[in-house]
This record gives sequence, C-alpha cells and structure tokens, in this order.
Amino acid sequence: MLTVSNLSVQFGKRILFDEVNTKFVQGNCYGIIGANGAGKSTFLKILSGQMDPTSGSISLESGKRMSVLSQDHYAFDEYPVLETVVMGNKELYKVKSEIDALYADYSDENAEKIGELQVVFEEMNGWNADSDAAALLSNLGIKEELHYSLMKDLDGKQKVRVLLAQALFGSPDVLIMDEPTNDLDFETISWLENFLANYENTVIVVSHDRHFLDAVCTHISDIDFGKINHYSGNYTFWYESSQLAAKQRAQQNKKAEDKKKELEEFIRRFSANVAKSKQATSRKKMIEKLNVEEIKPSSRRYPAIIFKAEREAGDQILNVENLSKSSEGEIYFKDVDINLAKGDKVAVISKNSKAVTSFFQIITGNEKADSGKYDWGVTTTQAYLPLDNSSFFQDGNLNLVDWLRQYAQTEEEREEVFLRGFLGKMIFSGEEALKKSNVLSGGEKVRCMLSRMMMKRANILILDEPTNHLDLESIQALNNSLINFDGTVLFTTHDHEFAQTVANRIIELTPNGIIDRQATFDDYLDDSKVKELREKMYE
Repeated sequence: MLTVSNLSVQFGKRILFDEVNTKFVQGNCYGIIGANGAGKSTFLKILSGQMDPTSGSISLESGKRMSVLSQDHYAFDEYPVLETVVMGNKELYKVKSEIDALYADYSDENAEKIGELQVVFEEMNGWNADSDAAALLSNLGIKEELHYSLMKDLDGKQKVRVLLAQALFGSPDVLIMDEPTNDLDFETISWLENFLANYENTVIVVSHDRHFLDAVCTHISDIDFGKINHYSGNYTFWYESSQLAAKQRAQQNKKAEDKKKELEEFIRRFSANVAKSKQATSRKKMIEKLNVEEIKPSSRRYPAIIFKAEREAGDQILNVENLSKSSEGEIYFKDVDINLAKGDKVAVISKNSKAVTSFFQIITGNEKADSGKYDWGVTTTQAYLPLDNSSFFQDGNLNLVDWLRQYAQTEEEREEVFLRGFLGKMIFSGEEALKKSNVLSGGEKVRCMLSRMMMKRANILILDEPTNHLDLESIQALNNSLINFDGTVLFTTHDHEFAQTVANRIIELTPNGIIDRQATFDDYLDDSKVKELREKMYE
C-alpha cells in the first residue's frame, strides 16, 4: 500500500533516519512512537510529501488516495465549513469546482462538458458529498447552524474538529494524523476511536494518548536508533511486553525455555483481557498474530517519579462550602460543596477547562472565589502543578541544579551531589543538569515542576493537566506514580487512560452545581443517570 525504501534523513551531522525500509499495509492502524526528538512528526511529513528525505523514496500504490490531518488552523479561513470538509477529497473537489464554474458561465458549448463531468462526479459518489460531510461534522460536535459559516468565524477547538472531518472525508486509502485528539473532549475522542477501530483502510498516527492508541492500533511502529520497527499489538501490549523483556534480559541466570514460557503466558493473559474489552472490534484480531519473537526490550528511559509524603494526613482533608466563580459574565461553577476523604483520588472535570483551572487556583490560594469558602485539614500539606508554570521560570539564568535547590527541604538536599543525582533520575543527566531554565522545552519544564513537587513531600497532590507536553515515557511514569501514591490526589486531564487508572472519584463542575460520584472514569461516563444529569446541568 505505502512503501518506504532506503529512507535517510540527516540534519547537519545528526542522522534522524538511516536506510529505513518498511511497508504500511491495508487494514492496519500504525501508532508511531519514539522518544522526544526521535523524528515522529518529521516522518509523517515525509510520508505525506510535505518534506523531502535526504535520500530514499516513498511510494503510494497506484490509484490510492492519501489524506493528512492539517496542522494549519488558518489555511481555510476564507472557505465555508462544509466546503472545507469536501476539500479533503482533492479530486472530487476539483471536479465539483469545475462543474460549478461552468454553470456560473453557462452556455451551450459548456453543456456537453458539464455532462461529462457530472458522470465522473457521480462515479465518485459526489452527489452525496455534502450530506456525508455534514454527517461527519455532526458526529464531531459541529452543529448544523455552523456548517455554512466561514472557517475564520469558528474558535480554535471547532476548527480542529472541522479539519479532522476533512481528513476523514471520503474514506481515504491512507490516513495520516499527527496528534488527532488534541483539543477534543472525551465524547468526541470516543467517537473517533470507534470510527478508526472499524476503519478498513490504512491509518498512520502519532499520539500521546495511550487510551486512543490502545483503542485503534493494530501495530506499534517504534522509532529507535534511526530505524522503524513494527510490532503487532497496541500500545499497552508494546509497553508491558518491552518491560517484561527488559526484566528478563537482566535475569542472566534464567533459562531461555523459562523465559519463553513467561512470554507466552503474558501473551495469553493479554489476549484474554482484550477479548473482554468493550473496545474489541474487528481490528483487535491482531491479538491472534502476536509472536514471542517480536517481544524485545525498549531502550527508552523512564523518569523516576516517586511521590512520598513526609507525614500521613489525618481524616480531615478538604471541606468546600458554597464556592462560586464566574468571569466576564460566564459562570464557571456555583454552590460547590465538597468534602474530601482521606485517600480520595479525584478527577475534576468540566466541559469548560477554565472552570477546573480556576477551582484549583482558588483552593491553592492563588485566586479568590466570588463567594463561599474552603478549609484544608491542619495535618495536610499540598503540592500543586499549575496549568501555567511560566512564573516559576522567570529567572532564566538559573541552571537546573540551582533552580531545584530553591525547593530543597534539608541541607543534604541543597548539596550539588544530591541535586544532580535527583535530576539524573528525572532524565537530566550529566551536562543537561546545567542547562539554563530559559532554554527548556515544555516537557522539560513539567519534569522540573514534578521534581519540585516531589521535593515538597506533600500528602495532597493537585495537578492541572499534568500530561501536557510530556512524552509517553514520562506520562507512563507519572501515571504509575499516582496509582501507587498513598495520599490524596486532585487532578484534571484529557488523558483517558490516566483518568481511568488513577481516579476513584469523579467531580464535575458545571454552571449549575456539581456532579459527584465514587466511580472509575469509565463507569462515570457510562452511567445513564449521570448522562441525563449532565444534560440538565449544562442547560
């Protein structure tokens, strides 16, 4: 279907890809993974023809059509929404435009040409184009009254959905998407997961959303050491099997036969779990193809994120009474009453992300509520990861050792040997620990902020979109750490897997009060009574 031959990419002295040969075949969904800087987005640009390789070639099977999720949110600003979606099928749109132009300048001479084009248009199922595009838009949450608006009149999140509909339109033979779940809510992501899980053509996707990769992928394509290797299975299978293989590699004395039996048992357990999953679809037949020989240890480095509380909190954690907040006439939440119990791990959600950020800012003393009050238990200590961390990096001349020293609790922690060791565990090893804070990437800043939180040894953790900017390795490490943390956690996230595996309680903030349930995230979303209540609360 799509063939990569002798592909090499080099920037200066840095070799990103070295003589890569691989194929992407019909019916499979490939999740492209790799460490930050490995070249995931670059590889997609080369596959889609947006960038030329240093050497080698990409060939798409003759007669097949490729579609790419656009990253330029302003490219179609002067076009109506519905037309923008139809433009996803370039050949169909070209024929449609020719017909429209000939009708606009109609003459007897044009009539024959119009007739010929209409035959082609019908063969391309063109007469259903507008209705198909409208159906896609509706499924992605773009209301019918917006279908004839200009793209420039939509907000950023609406544009993302229209561009996604454009990529999906007309069932392309090869669909290429870079971070398709960005700026989508959980309901829309769920629709996209189900759509792609049953998609019969080829999908190639980069995503940091592990639940999404698990739901849609038949293969994981790992970029490592300048090569790309395909592994049957979804992300969880790749992650767990690579961890198992790494553990086995460390067990020098274990017999090869025993190792093989352990791997085979792992595959059997994984296959059984997937078969029971509600996400099991025709795509999940990939489990039948899992092979022990494919399982190899990963070279990935995972940060050592470990939260330990200095003291255990008492029974009184947090009491919130009649808390309300609005801004510029928009009600974020009102009449919020919450009593947190010891050990609660709460996913705080809302259709308005500003509401959750404002709530966290209020209970951490960084913002004032319109009304109401909150009280932390006297034995509690809080560590907060805010959505915007820019204020913590205003002194850009500090290197990371000195930056982290600001948050040391003891004399030992202020010593350079301790700080460099700590940073090394957070993947800032060697000279990286001396980087200036003003040159850090978004992901590196979040790892610094998590280091700061760990140094505080608090028994309450508050995290606002902690997975933003992090790579899959850091997300996995943070996820595992919060699962194992003995204290209380308040967090919000767009990462479905994160919410499902960490939270034991869901609190949803709405303009008309809150919904509060002791439940896992999936159980909350699937609860019919909650669905009815959510509709009323957002009216």
